[in-house]
Amino acid sequence: MNEKVSIIVPVYRAAPYIAETIEMVRRQTYRDWELLFIDDCSPDNSAEIIQHTIEKLAGQAADERQIPQACPDMTQRIRLIRKAQNEGAARARNTGLEQAEGRYIAFLDADDIWLPEKLEKELAFLREKQAAFVFTAYEFGDEHARGTGRIVKVPERLTYRKALSRTVIFTSTVLFDTEKISKELIRMPVVESEDTATWWKILRNGHTAYGLNESLVIYRRPEKSLSSNKFVAIKRIWNLYRRVEGLPMPVSAFCFCMWAFRATLRRL
Repeated sequence: MNEKVSIIVPVYRAAPYIAETIEMVRRQTYRDWELLFIDDCSPDNSAEIIQHTIEKLAGQAADERQIPQACPDMTQRIRLIRKAQNEGAARARNTGLEQAEGRYIAFLDADDIWLPEKLEKELAFLREKQAAFVFTAYEFGDEHARGTGRIVKVPERLTYRKALSRTVIFTSTVLFDTEKISKELIRMPVVESEDTATWWKILRNGHTAYGLNESLVIYRRPEKSLSSNKFVAIKRIWNLYRRVEGLPMPVSAFCFCMWAFRATLRRL
């Protein structure tokens, strides 16, 4: 039975984080995974770091006395997929979906941090709820991914209607079961805030998202970027309401006000 988790990581200017990302995934207590790096024509040496690390791990794995838990087939377990041209994070993740061999799909941004038990606990939660789509709580981190103590708690259940007024699902926390939800539905549209648009699309199609209210992810977010990001977020969320979801003006205004209120509370 296929119980593998395919972890999809878009790569663009990720060189400072890649080595840590690989080691972090290797430390996961759930061992049946594959790690797919999608190089979106990154102008730095991210791809070279990934390839070098894969070759290094494959060599080390030949001697199990050095790394008892090493996988001897590391060159297949960690894969580097190079895109021919830069197309953005949405298309990079979609490329990963096409190449994924696992039953379960997890998204991970290269600069975010998973706690070692993230996959194990989240997969157990997904099975307990018999769900197709789950996500977890997370903690804001500084530029060094040190937790700041600001934890975003999540609701136990999230429907489309409720999700419109709260962008509480963070990309690096999600997990999908492709036996219950199609890859086509998980594919991300090429719009701004493509991750939120994807969650809404899935929920709009009748699925319910279940939240594991335990912080298992650290969202690396330097304090200096918060002010500029919030103005971008305002524009993007309004565009999602009006152009992507096609909501009437009064409904969009109500959802926007609720979103803004909750977004502010998360940052206090």
